Amino acid sequence: MPLSISIVIPVYNEEARIKHSLQKILHFFRNDDLEIIIVDDGSEDKTVEVVRAFVDDRIKIIRNEVNLGKGYSVKTGVLSSSKKLILFSDADLSTPISEFKKFEPFLKDYDIVIGSRALSQSNVKVRQPGYKVVLGRMGNWLIRLLAVPGIKDTQCGFKLFNRKSKELFKKVTIYRWGFDFELLFMARKRGLKIKEIPVIWINDFRSKVKKVDYLITLLDLLKIRINNFLGKYNG
Repeated sequence: MPLSISIVIPVYNEEARIKHSLQKILHFFRNDDLEIIIVDDGSEDKTVEVVRAFVDDRIKIIRNEVNLGKGYSVKTGVLSSSKKLILFSDADLSTPISEFKKFEPFLKDYDIVIGSRALSQSNVKVRQPGYKVVLGRMGNWLIRLLAVPGIKDTQCGFKLFNRKSKELFKKVTIYRWGFDFELLFMARKRGLKIKEIPVIWINDFRSKVKKVDYLITLLDLLKIRINNFLGKYNG
């Protein structure tokens, strides 16, 4: 049975990778009711021109005039989506789009299905540099301690939401890298069902995550705790 699915892809200076990724996505979902929402976060290269060259009415482009962050871009794309399922993915397809097949058995029983690089069956084919691995593990430990106990990898950029969980995005306040665990924190608070699935993941060394982003992301944990105390996630 064909799926009704929106795929949200935040992009920033992705002219070298986005064409190949879109070709793979269009082929994989060729028999489904598909829309692809590209949210360009103030790119300074020819990303938008490359996307427009597809001339495909299944592909929509939203542009931020300035760089506002991955979280802001995903939020914007999701809230403009129209299909029953919403998948957001990194532009480089570090998790191959074919890994979506692993999500399908859980669509009926879970509100949110997330890819994970940290489960025993996860397959990390190309790893990040050593310092990123160490910082990532430390960050994940704090995230589990302070926000989402039991979820081993909140930051993998491959997550699926149903229409019910779309409402979470209206209350997102973190617009950089910490938005992932803010979403999952809110989901837990509302009693939504989350399934973490092991996936293939291939690091792209052109990643835009910088060392300082790890510190900023951890500061976002404090913001979540304050937001929760102030009742910003209620309702």
